[in-house]
This record gives sequence, C-alpha cells and structure tokens, in this order.
Amino acid sequence: MTGAAIVAARRTPIGQERRALRDLTVDALAAPVLAAVADAVAPAGLAVEDVVLGNCLGPGGDLARVAALRAGLGAHVPGVTVDRQCGSGLDAVLQASARVRAGDARLVLAGGAESASTAPHRFWPDSGERYTRAPFAPAGFPDPDMGPAAEAVARTAGVRRERQDAWAASSHARAVAARDAGRFDREIVEVAGVDRDERPRRGLDGATLARFPAAFEAQGTVTAGNSCGNADGAAAMAVIDEAAARSLGVPALRVRAAAVAAGDPALPGLGAAPAIRSALARAGASVADLGFVEITEAFAAQLLAVTDALELDERMVNADGGALALGHPWGASGAVLLVRLAARIAASDDARLGLAACSIGGGQGIAMIVERIA
Repeated sequence: MTGAAIVAARRTPIGQERRALRDLTVDALAAPVLAAVADAVAPAGLAVEDVVLGNCLGPGGDLARVAALRAGLGAHVPGVTVDRQCGSGLDAVLQASARVRAGDARLVLAGGAESASTAPHRFWPDSGERYTRAPFAPAGFPDPDMGPAAEAVARTAGVRRERQDAWAASSHARAVAARDAGRFDREIVEVAGVDRDERPRRGLDGATLARFPAAFEAQGTVTAGNSCGNADGAAAMAVIDEAAARSLGVPALRVRAAAVAAGDPALPGLGAAPAIRSALARAGASVADLGFVEITEAFAAQLLAVTDALELDERMVNADGGALALGHPWGASGAVLLVRLAARIAASDDARLGLAACSIGGGQGIAMIVERIA
C-alpha cells in the first residue's frame, strides 16, 4: 500500500445552461482540463495509466476515453466513465485513489464533466415518451425529482424559507468576492475564450430572494433563487502516488479516507450526512478536526439539513460560494468540490482536514477526507 495524493486540480469556468459554453459537447469541456493537468504533472516523469471521469447525462459511451483522445494524451491512454449521479466526479477520484493506494497505478487523471446544454433527448422505446433522467429507484420505491425532494427535506429537517434564502444570498456574495479577488484564477482553464464563472450575481440579497415564488409546491419554501442552476463544466486532477507528488514540489493533498452511503430514496438531500460520518470514522477524525468543507449546494434546504445534522460550522462550508452561485454541472460537481478544497487549503496555513461531500439522487451520499501533504 502507498499513499495517494491529489495534485494539479483544475476546472473549466462553470457556464449556465445554454449560455457561454452551450456549443461545447461534454468531451470538449473535459479535454482542455485533462490536457492542462497532464502538462502540470509531466515533470514527474510518469505515464498516465488511466483516465476516470464521472458523467450523468452525456451521450453515452465512454466519455473518459473520448475526452482522453481529444486531449491529446495518446491512443495508449485508456479511460473509464462512472455514474453515481451528482456524486460521479467525486467517485471518479475515489476510484482513482483506491487504485493508486493499492499499487495498481502510479498516475491516474480523474474528475468529471457535464454539459447540460448538449445533453441528448431520450425516449422510452415503443411509447416514444421523452424523459430527462433515468430512474433513481425502481417501481415500488419513492423516486422524486430533486426539487420536490428538497421540499420534503426542508419539511423533515425544519429548514425555514428565510434560512434558505439567506444561505443562497451568502453563496452568491462569497462567490462574487472570491472571483473579484482572483481566488478562482489559478484553478480555471480557459475554454472557448471563457475564463470566468458565469452565474454568480452581485448584490443578490435576501429581500430580492424573498420575492421568488415557490417552484415546486404552492406553499413550498424551495424557489429558483435558493436552488442551483443547471450548468456546463468539467474538473479534473492528477491522483498520483505520494512519493511522486512530493517530487513535484507543488501543493498536494493526501486522500485520508472516503465513504459512500445510502438511505431513504424519498429524502436524497440527506445522503451526504451518513457518508461524512463514515469517512470521518475511517479517518479517525471528528467534525472538530475539519477546517475546510465543500458540500454540493443543489438546494439550500439540502445543504442546511446536512450541516445541521452534523453540527458543522457554517463559516467553513463553501467559503467561496457553492453551486447555488456557480451552478451545478452534475457529473462534474463532486470534482469541482475537490478543486475548491485544493485551492482553499493551498492558500491557508491551517493544517486541519478538508472534506468534500455530495448528496445524491436516489438517497445516496459520498464523502472524502483530505489533508495537506507537508
């Protein structure tokens, strides 16, 4: 067994669906990021042994292999695509780190990509009925869409509308401040002339958000304002053995522990909580040991229910904004969390642990604990 490290974490700008990145297929989004990561770790002198990418709604086939070829990594570089819905990008890194830790590879590129803009239309055979997503659960089980599920989570966890709007306003304010300060610049790979995140809104406040109508239930609390936007984007990083990472002399994160979990498919927004508990237990750590936390903000209600369940300090959660401000490119989002963790930890002298976690449609959750390599 060897240690697995994350280096050279990069991402595209995140574009709103059918806006700045609308003409790029999912492999076209992933390829420039893979190429940038490969270039960054080339001084280690290791061959890229595989590419693992997460994706939810692409055209099918093996996106990772297609993107690796498009990135110019060479015909000898294989690829595999994973789907754990909006946890796919984080699961891709989990799988790559497991292989490196086991000694089955020394360098794997991993991450995720999604193009909401170019996702194909799909139809059930015979009936010709169009559908926008595959089932999260079979007949006989709850299978809510994520919006109505967020309403159920808000009721179950007692997350009021005012808290949801306040969190959404904070997410936008944090993201705008980070963008203005240049904190995103080093992690972003320019794509098609776009080099800035498109969605964060300056000056969006609670009073404005309070005017949004309920989106899913007549008397509901979940609105377009406190929900994420569909998005286009990709993120990737090198998962490399720790000795090689040290030789590069660049900021690196050790993968300390990871876990997946599952629960009630009727309340998918809560899935991150048990996964986080398991990952912390495997790391021999507690919430008090965390200094940096990134959790997918599909909905403010879901994010707040998870932070409440774990008694997390909200000041350290998504400190530069999350998916409510940036957008949610489903298959890439888990990898985006790790890119953000890497940047935040590298910019700080805080030695505490970092956490990335996603709640996932169908009631699943995934979490990863990382730490700075001195």
